[in-house]
Amino acid sequence: MNLILLGAPGAGKGTQAEVICNTLHIPAISTGNILREAIKNETALGMEAKSYMDGGKLVPDEIVINILKERLQQDDCQNGFILDGFPRTVPQAEALDQMNIRIDRVIDIEVPDEKITARLSGRRVCESCGASYHTMYKPSKEEGVCDACGGKTVQRKDDHPDTVKERLRVYHEQTEPLIDYYTKTGKLVVVEGQEEVADTTALTLKAVEA
Repeated sequence: MNLILLGAPGAGKGTQAEVICNTLHIPAISTGNILREAIKNETALGMEAKSYMDGGKLVPDEIVINILKERLQQDDCQNGFILDGFPRTVPQAEALDQMNIRIDRVIDIEVPDEKITARLSGRRVCESCGASYHTMYKPSKEEGVCDACGGKTVQRKDDHPDTVKERLRVYHEQTEPLIDYYTKTGKLVVVEGQEEVADTTALTLKAVEA
């Protein structure tokens, strides 16, 4: 089965992608990973992408799509795959269609913006050992101090409320139109994100099997 996973930053797509991978035994493929792999392997397309990245520019959709197509031709994708984080825009989705890459189902993990902001802005990470905490769901025993090593726990820049709100703004502007795009194809299934990850996972797997 060939799947696309949609959802705003912080909606928990990565966790759901991992569960689907382990359940269906198919790879999850993200734009970042395939670009890094192509550059590491020094493929022609990888080197072309690197020239843009080294210059601080976005890699054009055409190059990303071609690298993606190369990746999907590898043996581990023969029984299916999950695209996580791609497409991000309607033009990317249209390019995917033009390359005859078959998509069976598009799963949209929906979580309200206010919950995402609370979820991400509450995260804390230990500067020393990298242990992860949350001010609401998994607080350290002593505020600002890591339980594991006693190091200082901090809020990453990406998790600052203002940064989260900007990431959500970009998502609504650029990526959310994909929901309408795939609704028209009859392939979209909406999963309402739950408080408990396990409950969201159960709904996601149900959507995959539907």
